[in-house]
Amino acid sequence: MTINRLLITGAGGALGKVARAHYQGKFPHLRLSDRVELEPAGDGEEIVQCDLIERERVERMLEGVDAVIHFGGQPTEADWDTVINSNLIGAINLFEAARKGGAERVIFASSNHAIGMHARANIIDHTCEPRPDTRYGLSKAFGEDLGRLYAYKYSIRSMNIRIGSCFPKPFDARSLASWLSFRDLCQLLDIGLAAAYQHEIIYGVSNNPESWWDNSNAERLGYKPQDTAEDYRAEVEHLTFDDPVGEALQGGMFGAEEFSGDLKTLV
Repeated sequence: MTINRLLITGAGGALGKVARAHYQGKFPHLRLSDRVELEPAGDGEEIVQCDLIERERVERMLEGVDAVIHFGGQPTEADWDTVINSNLIGAINLFEAARKGGAERVIFASSNHAIGMHARANIIDHTCEPRPDTRYGLSKAFGEDLGRLYAYKYSIRSMNIRIGSCFPKPFDARSLASWLSFRDLCQLLDIGLAAAYQHEIIYGVSNNPESWWDNSNAERLGYKPQDTAEDYRAEVEHLTFDDPVGEALQGGMFGAEEFSGDLKTLV
């Protein structure tokens, strides 16, 4: 497909800023959106301040857009009202506006917290059942299914990236398994914009030997991670959680918070 106008939602967030810098000048038009004020537009950029809960404004924002990288929404755990408004209703508005506006594909920033209640002892792939560890994680699992609806019913190609720990470098022992470098994130976004697929789930993780995620589905689409958390092992391997539940779950302390279940059922 030819992309004339790419929209990045959540362009003021940490990963939205990474994507903005990566795609600056790569397409004729780069439309950037967030509910907060963004840095002024550069050459070829358009700024749209928009809260995803506002359906009509979202529809106007999607006019003339060919593809979307969707980082927008609540970025971590929150109360039900916040998660529902930002990540459920907001995602619905985004996908429906994409359908009405004629967008061809949506790259959805999902999260490892959609599967965070899986045990670290288990290696899982894109076919595993969702096991969200939080209200936030549930909203990401919902977004993946929302993409499935729009992919198979309305032919909007939907790439769902279950992002691990995406920071400049690993920051604790858990991230030796879950770390995703900014460079590898951008490679996955490029694949989402160019590869042939209808609806896919892949993991946003670098080349980490300790990873709990079989990412062969991403590799099938051309992913070749360039970075590894092993380069930082000596710095972070001693930084573990002082919590047996957090250490047992792939979602770490996201799953441990409010936990009152039986770990045996998760193995």
